[in-house]
Amino acid sequence: MTSQPTLSKAEKDPGAPGDPGNGLQAGLKNRHLSMIAIGGVIGAGLFVGSSSGIATAGPGILLSYALVGTLVVLVMRMLGEMSAANPTSGSFSAHADRALGRWAGFSIGWLYWFFWVVVLAVEATAGAVILEGWIPAVPQWAWALIVMVVLTATNLVSVGSYGEFEFWFAGIKVVAIAAFIVIGGLAVFGLLPGVDSEQAGLGNLTEHGGFLPNGPGAILTGVLLVVFSFMGSEIATLAAGESEDPQRAVTKATNSIIWRVAVFYLGSIFVVVTLLPWDSKSIAEDGSYVASLDSLGIPHAGQIMNFIVLTSVLSCLNSGLYTASRMAFSLGRRGDAPKAFAKTTGRGVPLAAILSSVVFGFVAVFFNYQYPDTVFLFLLNSSGAVALFVWLAICFSQLRMRKIIQAEAPEKLVVRMWLYPYLTWATAAMIVFVLGYMLTDTEHDGRRTVLLSLLVAAIVLAIAFVKEKLRGDADEVDEVDEVDEVDEVKVG
Repeated sequence: MTSQPTLSKAEKDPGAPGDPGNGLQAGLKNRHLSMIAIGGVIGAGLFVGSSSGIATAGPGILLSYALVGTLVVLVMRMLGEMSAANPTSGSFSAHADRALGRWAGFSIGWLYWFFWVVVLAVEATAGAVILEGWIPAVPQWAWALIVMVVLTATNLVSVGSYGEFEFWFAGIKVVAIAAFIVIGGLAVFGLLPGVDSEQAGLGNLTEHGGFLPNGPGAILTGVLLVVFSFMGSEIATLAAGESEDPQRAVTKATNSIIWRVAVFYLGSIFVVVTLLPWDSKSIAEDGSYVASLDSLGIPHAGQIMNFIVLTSVLSCLNSGLYTASRMAFSLGRRGDAPKAFAKTTGRGVPLAAILSSVVFGFVAVFFNYQYPDTVFLFLLNSSGAVALFVWLAICFSQLRMRKIIQAEAPEKLVVRMWLYPYLTWATAAMIVFVLGYMLTDTEHDGRRTVLLSLLVAAIVLAIAFVKEKLRGDADEVDEVDEVDEVDEVKVG
């Protein structure tokens, strides 16, 4: 492989803020970054995917969320260390490029891009289902098209317009969950005026078969079901490259990840499993959050939650398109994607990178409607474990990047991973364990997801190594030509 690049050479850090050839602009304000960091960790999966986790692990799902939350906090600490020292639009892909080699940055970058273009299709369809329920005269496929077109236009205008939309989308999510936690918490302790919820109480944690009604093993199964709802916490480190003060933005996002996970995930799930017994039929039929609101007698709870889920879907779509396009832009800057991806408009928008991501998103939406149980199911499963691959790459990159930063720019270590390198190795081991446990899971398609994701990863890795070999051969030819030219000059 090629020799490891260093932090001291600007040309080895394409896409970094302040690079005159970067093309991106610092259009994100501090309030945008703050809300992107807060909202990025709240995915639509929290609202629509928690029911299956509760049914599997009972109240013990709290431990599943706590385990995954701890994993996310540790991974984000590593990523924060690298990104605060060197903010760049490629984030962990660019860090892997420098720390592990071009093959690593290429592979993890394209896998991450693939993950998000599939997510675009999933979220567009989810949003279309809700909108069709409100306005059935417009078919579902048309709603998906409308949603995609509107958010594409938002991203094409400027990074500031993306930030503004995301600020309000994320703001609605944050306010909604905060209100849910406060109202639900008051009801659990019998302090909510005008509400007489006989089912609510801390007794729900132990009275229906115990805290772990399906045994301790259900905690790990719950981990498999909730781990993917945490994907998105890393978006703030990508967006920081287009902010007014990248280092400050990354540091703030990294330091706040603990309370964000604790409040929004653990806090809201705690309210759900204390408002209702975990085995309540309404949780499975209506969804955990809708059932919880219904139990309090709040009118139109279903429609309120549909609006919140729609907001989360639009937020995820907006950020997914932004994230995919910036990763494509970074790959283009590093020569790992078409050069057109690295070109920007006068407003600093990577036009080709956005449009290419949207096109593949549209193709995935088409597959979702035309071949939902074959082609699209393959896309969904083959991208499912990418989150864990990304986290693993961050672990190994941080192990190497810490040494590089300490050797060349120790003053840039404003964020440090705790108990380095022991906690980094422990985190990597936990991720490998989760991947291994998924291979034993046949009930929830864990094995299929890992195997298909590994297949796609192997294909991308093969392309990366072939590309690296061709690049090496081309460099050797260039060196021979240079030597020949020198010899000709000497002879002359």
